[in-house]
Amino acid sequence: MGPEALPLGACGGAAAAAALLLWAVCVLCRRKRKTGEPPLINGWIPYLGKALIFRKDAYKFLLDQQKKLGDIFTVHIAGRYITFIMDPFQYVYVIRNSKQLEFHEFANKMASKTFDYPALSKAKFPDLKENLHRIYQYLQGKPLDIISDHMMKNLQDIFEWKCSQATDWETEKMYKFCCSVMFEASFVTLYGRVPAADGHKVISEIRDKFIKFDASFPYLAANIPIELLGATKKVRKELIHHFLLQNMTKWLGGSKVVQARQDIFEKYELLGDYDKAAHHFAFLWASVGNTIPATFWAMYYLLRHPEALAAVRDEIDHLLQSTGQKRGPTYNIHLTREQLDNLVYLESALNESLRMCSSSMNIRISQEDFVLKLEGDQEVSLRKGDWIALYPQILHMDPEVYEDPKEYKFDRYIENGKKKTTFFKAGRKLKYFLMPFGSGISMCPGRFLAMNEMKMFLFLLLAHFDVELVESKAVRLDNSRMGLGILLPDVDIDFRYKLRSLKK
Repeated sequence: MGPEALPLGACGGAAAAAALLLWAVCVLCRRKRKTGEPPLINGWIPYLGKALIFRKDAYKFLLDQQKKLGDIFTVHIAGRYITFIMDPFQYVYVIRNSKQLEFHEFANKMASKTFDYPALSKAKFPDLKENLHRIYQYLQGKPLDIISDHMMKNLQDIFEWKCSQATDWETEKMYKFCCSVMFEASFVTLYGRVPAADGHKVISEIRDKFIKFDASFPYLAANIPIELLGATKKVRKELIHHFLLQNMTKWLGGSKVVQARQDIFEKYELLGDYDKAAHHFAFLWASVGNTIPATFWAMYYLLRHPEALAAVRDEIDHLLQSTGQKRGPTYNIHLTREQLDNLVYLESALNESLRMCSSSMNIRISQEDFVLKLEGDQEVSLRKGDWIALYPQILHMDPEVYEDPKEYKFDRYIENGKKKTTFFKAGRKLKYFLMPFGSGISMCPGRFLAMNEMKMFLFLLLAHFDVELVESKAVRLDNSRMGLGILLPDVDIDFRYKLRSLKK
């Protein structure tokens, strides 16, 4: 039967012809590779390009392209042309080029749309971006010690309450447990205590809304309109309202970093109350959005590997004994920054879980047509508006850098009893070998606090409790957040805990 035997209705035929014509135009008008540019992968679907296959498994897709095309290639993904630099020895040439390869404007646009505050334009809000950036001094040096001490106290308060409940084995979902503890401790540390009698309930309600919003974050980051994401817009508005000034002034004992942000926002009359609240909500997401799943993976891998759990616990117990501190819900444990930094097995185990679960994509935007000069007299022609991306997960799983990269080795970052910071590829020392927090101008300013928080959580958990998995099922990475930070688990898993005997 030929095509002439399959008549279409007039409207249907016109629509099909128009769609076919549009597809043909898109294909004909799609980008073509110029001399000096990297190999180009367009894909056959107009606008989307390779977006669907990239989102399904970015790691596998990029490895496949690297084998075919080499260490530098450009991919058309959802209307963007992204040039991937796969060779870690070339990372430095991207990271240090902050003049022609920009990050902040891209981050500002994405954050303002995701969290619903106005873009930080210099004309409307002069120096606001710079002023907010200067505030990150409160997350370094002596101020970091102060906020870390507050976090330790708040974690201990929560664990003390957990101790009072755990007279025998208590079973919980691990991700839910990590989320509950880390969210409340972080919230109270940053924003203060809710003085109402039901303060815990109020924070739990904010946490539940946060989880709902966070589930839509990958779609918002992909520029999908929030109106297409069900109740997400309503949930975001409710979350932002929690951070209106009339609510925040009731909270007691907030951090200097949040107070400094409040003081700066008050200087800008064009920032409305809702806009200021939206900024505070964005800061909360930045504080816990990746820390919570990272804490889960650190705990999960320790419990899955008894030898790792034993080594880290022995290190913790030794520190407590050597400093004359006692375990138990009625004793407050104090750790200096030096003591926390010297827990080499704890830090190595944490770094190893970060290596295995982080999937951030370090992005820069080309500000003009220019030639990027790389190592070995290599040159790459880039067009204005193109994205340049580093994808550290490829480095983290490189068998040349990490032997048996798919295996969890808790002591991978220890050498002769000290921190190991020297890794090689092809016989050459790497400048960058572990990049869970980004790089250069896009490096997370709260990374030191995040590491301290996760270490303190694990320290207190293992100091106070016997912990073990109840289920033997394997938990895998959920790839829906590839390129956005720490991957979530594909399922939650049961574990149980009980108060440790003080004789141990």
